[in-house]
Amino acid sequence: MIFDPLEKKPGARFLFILACLVVIVYGLQFAAPILLPSAVALFLAVLSLPIMLWLVNHRVPTGIATLVTVLVNVAVIGLFILIGSSSVTELPTKLDGYVIILQERWSAWMTWIEGSTGFEIGDYLTVSIIDPAAVVDIARGTIGRIAQFLSTTFLVFLIMAFMLSEATVFPNKFRHILGVRDGDEDRITKIVTEIQSYLGIKTIVSLVTGLLLGIWAYLWDLDFPVLLGMIAFLLNYVPTVGSIIAAIPAVLLSVILYGTIGHAVAVAAGYIVVNMVVGNIIEPRWMGRSLGLSTLVIILSLLFWGWAWGPLGALLSVPLTVGVKILLENTEDLRWVATLLDKGAPSTSTVASDAVRGDS
Repeated sequence: MIFDPLEKKPGARFLFILACLVVIVYGLQFAAPILLPSAVALFLAVLSLPIMLWLVNHRVPTGIATLVTVLVNVAVIGLFILIGSSSVTELPTKLDGYVIILQERWSAWMTWIEGSTGFEIGDYLTVSIIDPAAVVDIARGTIGRIAQFLSTTFLVFLIMAFMLSEATVFPNKFRHILGVRDGDEDRITKIVTEIQSYLGIKTIVSLVTGLLLGIWAYLWDLDFPVLLGMIAFLLNYVPTVGSIIAAIPAVLLSVILYGTIGHAVAVAAGYIVVNMVVGNIIEPRWMGRSLGLSTLVIILSLLFWGWAWGPLGALLSVPLTVGVKILLENTEDLRWVATLLDKGAPSTSTVASDAVRGDS
């Protein structure tokens, strides 16, 4: 009944929707300590669901299959933490030295530019523009947040275990909610399959990208090649922007350690080639169709989820948005929102098939 008068007043309806959005946004930020571990647990559960279903199909009891799946996740994540722990603990001790070297190299470059051009550029562009202490604080703060989140890993695995244990029950619940209608079961199966396919392929592609770039950093004798590879792996979940952000630490390390343009360009070229080949050739062919988002949507998604849930929210922003996009694509009256989120306009054949599907 409350919506009847709002339908006659578009302005009031818009304000009502805007107020609801404000409440939802505030709720997402306020409930971040609960929602963020739940989102990570959902991400891991979707990736691990094929393992559990394979065990169940081979007559393994659901409880044991769930336990084995959780233990596999614990082993994989523990291995990642073990590999990267030495680099993470050593990095804070070297940050101050990196800042000092960067100041010295910057002063040398400014002196060379002033001697070559005769223009006192050092009076306008100094390394003090970027506060070294602030850079160190940001790096240490990021490490501290990651360590703080690792303390909640038990909660993440606990939530994931309950999600996996309910995985065989949820389809029946959805069928009961939607009613017995032709196509509903196929639609739910399609949505879950597409989300699993996207996350699975994206994870494998990210692993390959991180491995290649970690080897590239090692070949060019950069410090912390394992950490640089892990950064590339994580940021590969964020298309377009993630590859640029992942290259910044490697290029900065090249400048700090060697101070030559050729070395920095070579390191950057490796990042560009790997991301172009993997992201623009291998990944689209493997997925079979484009699930890309527009660059504007990616940036807005990063800003919003980074503000609401911090660095981990920024990492999860694009997979969550792609999941929402897949849901919208399979909902007839909201398919136009998925089109707005896409990085390209739909083809004429796609529009025609959607129209025929709507008429039928």
